[in-house]
Amino acid sequence: MAESETRYRVGGMDCAACATKIDTAVRRVAGVADVSVSVMAGTMTVRHDGSSDLKVIEKKVTGLGYSVAPLAGNAAPAHERGSQHRHDHGHDHGDHAGHDHDHEGHSHDHASHDHDHPHDDGEKEIEGLHGHDHAPMAGPWWQSRKGRLTILSGAALVAAYTVGHLVPAIASYAFIVAMLIGLVPIARRAVMAALSGTPFSIEMLMTIAAVGAVIINAGEEAATVVFLFLVGELLEGVAAGKARESIQSLTALVPKSALLEDNGQTREVPAESLAVGAIIMVRPGDRISADGIIISGESAIDEAPVTGESTPVRKGVDAVVFAGTVNGDAVLRVRVTAAAADNTIARVVKLVEEAQESKAPTERFIDRFSRYYTPGVVVVAALVAVVPPLLFAGPWGEWVYKGLAILLIGCPCALVISTPAAIAASLSSGARRGLLMKGGAVLETLGKVTMVAFDKTGTLTEGKPQVTDIISFGLSEAQVLSRAAVLERGSSHPLALAILNRAKADGVPVPPAFELEALPGKGVSGKVGGESLDLLSPPAARERGTLSAEQDARITALNDEGKSVSVLLVNGVAAGLIALRDEPREDAEAGLAALKSAGVKAIMLTGDNKRTAAAVAGMLGIDWRGEMMPEDKQRVVGELKRQGFIVAKVGDGINDAPALAAADIGIAMGGGTDVALETADAAVLHGRVGDVARMIELSKRTMRNILQNITIALGLKAVFLVTTIAGITGLWPAILADTGATVLVTINALRLLRIKI
Repeated sequence: MAESETRYRVGGMDCAACATKIDTAVRRVAGVADVSVSVMAGTMTVRHDGSSDLKVIEKKVTGLGYSVAPLAGNAAPAHERGSQHRHDHGHDHGDHAGHDHDHEGHSHDHASHDHDHPHDDGEKEIEGLHGHDHAPMAGPWWQSRKGRLTILSGAALVAAYTVGHLVPAIASYAFIVAMLIGLVPIARRAVMAALSGTPFSIEMLMTIAAVGAVIINAGEEAATVVFLFLVGELLEGVAAGKARESIQSLTALVPKSALLEDNGQTREVPAESLAVGAIIMVRPGDRISADGIIISGESAIDEAPVTGESTPVRKGVDAVVFAGTVNGDAVLRVRVTAAAADNTIARVVKLVEEAQESKAPTERFIDRFSRYYTPGVVVVAALVAVVPPLLFAGPWGEWVYKGLAILLIGCPCALVISTPAAIAASLSSGARRGLLMKGGAVLETLGKVTMVAFDKTGTLTEGKPQVTDIISFGLSEAQVLSRAAVLERGSSHPLALAILNRAKADGVPVPPAFELEALPGKGVSGKVGGESLDLLSPPAARERGTLSAEQDARITALNDEGKSVSVLLVNGVAAGLIALRDEPREDAEAGLAALKSAGVKAIMLTGDNKRTAAAVAGMLGIDWRGEMMPEDKQRVVGELKRQGFIVAKVGDGINDAPALAAADIGIAMGGGTDVALETADAAVLHGRVGDVARMIELSKRTMRNILQNITIALGLKAVFLVTTIAGITGLWPAILADTGATVLVTINALRLLRIKI
């Protein structure tokens, strides 16, 4: 059977232990091949062979206390579609401006959810217990079900203290009732998790500790611990929601409506209804509502919301504009090139969400570690509770109490979330600056890169030639340029366009020519105002015997600088030379210097001739190899890897595909072409050379952050383990240590969102 993939939006996950429980439960469903869950994105992707009943998968997830809704664009086989929830249909209309619709329409998911399971009478209640209802908390925390449960538990605790003071005889019962208000939903989730294959969940540890505390007559502490646990979960939920909002907030950049031109009239329509090819009008100061190409008007576009670029970029006819950027000072007419679900921002959000589902090596190691770590803690707690009383006649009450405290300290939440929280924050932070990385493994490897191999054309250089020198023999420079432009009028050849652009920039007149004739392989000729003009390649000019030795020497010198030269003849006599070259990007030198200062070597691999390659490499101060076919680039990358380098290959994605695939990390350069985004592990959307160094720096910061997080998580546990056994701290400081560590780790990871790179 063909394998299909179904993606879900899962509400209510707030720490990595949640993801592990869902993963374990769904894997047990018949026909499921693979599951990836992202806490930070609030998504789950299930690969299955088509025989799985998707309703069973959804019931497993809701049974654990989370909400679940299929995402748009799921390609489920036809026979399954009927068995999917009715609200699947509601999501099938595309991703509406990224995931805006999913993100905001979560209350609708819940409504459909309850409606779809009338027989699961307790499910409505369970669903919100773990969840802050929707991916990020919608509305204030006290309106979420988790918030309400925490408030109720706190009120019951206060009531129990009051009753205990007024009627001491029933104090212990009052605390047991207060504890049960918070504990029953927790215990219920613990049982569901155990039945789904996760016996050592935090809920189970919590339930054992609270029940044990009541048995040894510490009911007051048991009720306090349950309340603190709920407060901790609420804090984790708020922190996880903040991390999740950081990437989702990108979708809010795209306006909800657009001005559509229709039969000469403009009318306002929802942005998500725009079809490819539609013409929209964008007024000054408005956000552009779709990716497109300007068909009339010229304006300064503020791309800061999407690219982080502080200075507005001037764009005119035929320039590409992105959804979410702001039109500055003139009315533009734009032809839409991508539907809402496929615009740049939606693609970035989708890539980042998918990336968060793929685990980094560190993350996989910690997952494995926690699988043994939690049962290990349970064993240690049991030994602490039982061994001293049995072997050394210690008091049972005291040692059982210490054992229960160790049980709570042992929760691996903070440790397990230490990596994904940092990685999610970094992926979001990078995406906001146009640095896309496909997953934690890519982010982790980037920091280890020791050699970057750059393509030349379109990567280190602009990718289009520019006029660098105008040399005149007898005429003025403007006259030489004007006559050359006359001959190139109407041509779309890159060299011709470079001459025409320079003529336009210099304000040189370009009168119409007569009897224009292309001379294949040689140049072009024509007549203007009684003059016969030729623009020829140097060999063609030499054939005509019109070049003096001095002029020939000038041509050779320009060629040695990597420039292409065209010779202008007026009435058969050499009147001037125009030299062109594909110039380095403005930030190429600074970008390479940034790599060098980070201790990363760089090399340029190009298919261009050796003279041009040497000239550009000389200007940038970089090692180079020239005249290389795509397979040669792939071979060189392989050689560098064998020499012990961790190699990143940067290219524009199409002719570089073999080398991008061969490198440890392939980075696509430029305006996010589909091929580039598909082939590469990472992409620099804004074509800045310096962004490669920024990506590497972001990776290094992330790895430092992960190390800090692991230290915080294990360090706090170690301290409280010692103080508990020594009898200094008890049950509720133990739960504070766990929650405190989780919140600290998340807050530390969120610092990555604010870094300026």
